[in-house]
Amino acid sequence: MNNNHIWLSLAHLSGREQEFIQEAFDTNWVTTVGHNLDAFEQALADFLKNDSQVLLLNSGTSAMHLGLILLNVGVGDEVLCQSFTYAASANPIFYQMAKPVFIDSEPDTWNMSPEHLERAIKDRIKKGKKPKAIIAVHLYGMPAGMDELLAVANRYEIPVLEDAAESLGSMYKGFCCGTLGELAALSFNGNKIITTSGGGALVSKKKAYSEKARFLSTQARDTAPHYQHSKIGYNYRMSNIIAGIGRAQMLVLPQRIAQRRKNNQFYRQHLSGIEGIRFHTAPSPDFFSNYWLTAIVIDPEKTGGITREDLRLALEKANIESRPLWKPMHLQPVFKDCPYYGEKVCESLFNDGLCLPSGSILTENDLTRVVEEIGVSLKNSCNTKSSNKL
Repeated sequence: MNNNHIWLSLAHLSGREQEFIQEAFDTNWVTTVGHNLDAFEQALADFLKNDSQVLLLNSGTSAMHLGLILLNVGVGDEVLCQSFTYAASANPIFYQMAKPVFIDSEPDTWNMSPEHLERAIKDRIKKGKKPKAIIAVHLYGMPAGMDELLAVANRYEIPVLEDAAESLGSMYKGFCCGTLGELAALSFNGNKIITTSGGGALVSKKKAYSEKARFLSTQARDTAPHYQHSKIGYNYRMSNIIAGIGRAQMLVLPQRIAQRRKNNQFYRQHLSGIEGIRFHTAPSPDFFSNYWLTAIVIDPEKTGGITREDLRLALEKANIESRPLWKPMHLQPVFKDCPYYGEKVCESLFNDGLCLPSGSILTENDLTRVVEEIGVSLKNSCNTKSSNKL
């Protein structure tokens, strides 16, 4: 029996990465200027459309940080942030010595709840502290309900910074995630839908934002024949070598999106009939998810007591990587003193949710093995629990 390790989301190269990397070496443009950077930025802008300005950076976290700076978030300010997300969504708030205020999810998209967002805004204003920005996340590739979120944001004149790290290629009402708010961050980490090994991008529709971010990302050097600095800058720019990987990855982005969605359909086809398994699902045709990771929720009351953790450990024993859903930020020790508005939607998702292997590099045999192991695990666990009751 094939027992090779099945990973959650491995990088999937196009085969042309070395060609563009070699071009950087051949032309001797190996730092933060060069044709690969220009071409990758243009390819992303063309893909995203909607008048997008793209600046390549060394990580999605850097993009989030610069986004907050551009929105004038500073010492003592408050930023409303989706709680159900990865820490990189919230950490940059602290970089600016500001304070996160965490918001619960809505049950449908698993993203920020407009209802709790507005409740938080009203309460923070009542307490004398109007929030400076909103960080909305498109979790696991699922677009947030942006119409409702933007309606709340616009009502109180608070800008939205999209964390689109997991959602390149996802769309809301025909517009790409990352083009709907004031600013957005993309990620090209090794596990993302396309990768540059590490890297990210800041997206905006305002040239002034892009120009200022470029200035800050290259150590904020003033125009002068010598090195002069009037502002604090950062070493955040992507290198031309790494951009060569991204340039090659853009050639296969549509195929990578299609394969992730095909993986998701395979799981649905083979697991939807199992009682107690529920999929993270687009609530309407307005939501087009890249299904970066296929995520499920396990209901122990319908699986005979089998939990998310029972299933995760069974898959691990079979040499298959799966992962619990994100632990909400308001439950993280580092953020324990931050305000939280909501109920227990994201807590419940964390307790019962699991990400299945979803990489575009997976074969049908790999997916079949995952499905079979899940079926066997649920059947064996049910039989064991039934036997114990006799």
